[in-house]
Amino acid sequence: MSEPQQYPTGWDDKKLRELAAYYDNQTEDEEADEIEAALKDDGITMVAVPTELADAVRALIARGQPA
Repeated sequence: MSEPQQYPTGWDDKKLRELAAYYDNQTEDEEADEIEAALKDDGITMVAVPTELADAVRALIARGQPA
């Protein structure tokens, strides 16, 4: 038997499905616009990470954020 899905504080199944639907229905132009906006935002830092280190980097970021 599997354990119930655990979500971050403030998240639930509905919110997760809405987020997935947003990105699933986004056009390539909308995706590119969103990326461009993030690159111009002083409050966002984009970092390139080797694929084999991605999980370790995500874990480090998660440790620094309150749940």
